[in-house]
Amino acid sequence: MRPPLSSAYAPSMADSLPNINFGFDELRDRMTKFTVRFDDFIEKGRKRVLEERNQFRMNVAELHEDQRMKKKDIEILTLKSSTHAQTLQKEAQETHEMHAAIASITSQRDSRAHTRDRLRSQITETQKAISQRLDAQSQHARHIDSQARFNVPELDFWHDYLCLRIEGAGVEDRLKFVYTHVDDRDWEKEAWFELGMGRRDYEVLHVRPKVEGEAVDRVLEKLNETRDLGAFLKGMRELFVEASK
Repeated sequence: MRPPLSSAYAPSMADSLPNINFGFDELRDRMTKFTVRFDDFIEKGRKRVLEERNQFRMNVAELHEDQRMKKKDIEILTLKSSTHAQTLQKEAQETHEMHAAIASITSQRDSRAHTRDRLRSQITETQKAISQRLDAQSQHARHIDSQARFNVPELDFWHDYLCLRIEGAGVEDRLKFVYTHVDDRDWEKEAWFELGMGRRDYEVLHVRPKVEGEAVDRVLEKLNETRDLGAFLKGMRELFVEASK
């Protein structure tokens, strides 16, 4: 049997307790490693969140930029559409004006063509009338030439013995025939008339002193029918003598 120990060397209550190992060091090490891993996870998560937020901001900025560009494109397309519509309207108006101008020009062309045809017809008729008149004047000139050799001695006779002289009337194709010795009271008193020869038919234009118009028309009509100038002059002298009585 073991002898009792003195109080200085007697075992304590703690020494008598069982030795229990809770693994605090291992737990501390595991907690330290977990903390490191957790901090790394948090750091990576924070970086990822920052990256995603930055990427989101970039995406939002790109979306805003795309939206701004699309809005600008829409404005440009709207302006182009408005300009195109105005151009179409202007072209339509110009087309309408062009059709109206073409219609007016066509109408003017037709009117001028009608006027041209009418003028051609008138020119043809005028040329025909001129040709007929030239033929008549040529025929009359030939007749006058053929009568001239007969009229000259007779005119000399009237001038010398019947007191008749022939003067110019101051107008082309017109002669003045002056008589004297038609008034028994005044042998020097003159009676005259003007004879127009510009047309195919002769015309008595002025008569002094005044004689009966119907009588003048009769002797003039006979002159135009017969072309006998001598008989006409004799007839006019007789009218003046009758008017002087």
